[in-house]
Amino acid sequence: MKISKKENYDVVVVGSGAAGQAAALTAVENGNSVLMLEKGRHTGGSANYSEGLFAVDSYLQKEKGINVSTLDVLKEEVEYSSYKADSRIWRNYLDTSAENIKWLHDEGVEYEGVQAMGAGEATWHIYKGYGDGAMHNGLEPRFKKLGGELLTSTSAINLEIDYDGNKKVTLKNEANGDIEIITAKVVILATGGYLNNDEMMAKETNYDLSRLITVSCGKGTGDGLRLGWHVGGQKYGMGTAMLFGGYLKDPGQPSFKMMRSQMNVAAGQQPLLWVNENGERFVDESVVYNFSYAGNALYSQNKVYSILDKKIIDEMAEKGNFMGLGVYIERGHKMDKLQEEIDQAISENKPFIFKADTLEELAEKMNLPKDKFVQNIKKFNEDVKTGEDKSFGKDPKYLRTVEDGPFYGFKLTVGAYCTMGGLRITPDNEIEDEKGQPIEGVYATGNDASGLTGDTYGPNMPGTCAGYAFYSGRNAAQHAQKYLK
Repeated sequence: MKISKKENYDVVVVGSGAAGQAAALTAVENGNSVLMLEKGRHTGGSANYSEGLFAVDSYLQKEKGINVSTLDVLKEEVEYSSYKADSRIWRNYLDTSAENIKWLHDEGVEYEGVQAMGAGEATWHIYKGYGDGAMHNGLEPRFKKLGGELLTSTSAINLEIDYDGNKKVTLKNEANGDIEIITAKVVILATGGYLNNDEMMAKETNYDLSRLITVSCGKGTGDGLRLGWHVGGQKYGMGTAMLFGGYLKDPGQPSFKMMRSQMNVAAGQQPLLWVNENGERFVDESVVYNFSYAGNALYSQNKVYSILDKKIIDEMAEKGNFMGLGVYIERGHKMDKLQEEIDQAISENKPFIFKADTLEELAEKMNLPKDKFVQNIKKFNEDVKTGEDKSFGKDPKYLRTVEDGPFYGFKLTVGAYCTMGGLRITPDNEIEDEKGQPIEGVYATGNDASGLTGDTYGPNMPGTCAGYAFYSGRNAAQHAQKYLK
């Protein structure tokens, strides 16, 4: 039984997340025969969980009087990356970002509005129903209506280019193992990186995987990168994951469920008090306002614990948190279920939480050096009372004593959404070979493409990863149209 309807296509898109959906829809709107592949049973990938996308000068920003300088963003992002990001790619992305917002709207994507995140700019365009709604109520139905072909439970396991430039794609039916080879003039890789491939993560990054919590669809296993490398694509820009600060690891439930937990936000996202395995503070905890920097800071220690007392828990319940987690739990949200969630976690003996009536007892339960831990908390409390953090200079508005029991300790891991990079590309998203020459008709998009970041994702402009996925998919398909002609 055949896997695909046809043997030959103008365009084959590998992956059905934000980049894949944007590429496939653009290509079919350009009048091409298009096949979009999804190795899982459900489409959308990790983009289903995204909250919004980046843009400057959009119609939504203009309606609210939000002015963000394109040139300032370009300079800031490239400097943030230590000039490892490609200025040409950023320039093109910025120049078309407002158009992408409008294009998505015209394709059926609805927006809640535009906002900032943490200390970032107001560039985050929040769509209704998250990414899941954007794609499944907008792009995918439109793609199918225009005659695009979508195959789920179907992976691309090999890619070859013949002497005439035709791309031979080997398909595998994941349900029954059947294999089939089809031909395409253009292949667009949009498989979402390699965060869920432990072997690649161990080899290509410096992250301690035991301390990393992956909040994603689970299908980012490097498939597109391997296909691109196999046809001669240059391996480039590996090793970067999008971190988002402290996160609680509950082995009893899927990691994404913690996104809506007030306890998770209170423990991992607040600018309050962290200690390492020696019971010492090691950073200004308000680093949480840049969640990627927060992830880096957490990784600088072997273990990290967040310390809360009853007084700060009550304060966040009555007045709201200091820092939220995206739009799942917003900044300033009253933590009315926090104590209840903490009590439940204690009653269920969750491995990430510790409760004690004294600091000495808490140190023993967390297996920290008791005298040093208590001494460091005492010094911290003295600084709080003087209004000056003598160790790390934290803003006094975030200083709170830790002296009213019961006391709680939370073992923090680091959350990660995706990896970024792996294939070197031109500004048209066409992959380059080892000599820097484009491999015609083969494109890498979204998290399979390099050029957007350095070694740390830039959350100062929220939504850049999701926005780039949509942009790069469109960009690849638009350039492919020139190649096809």
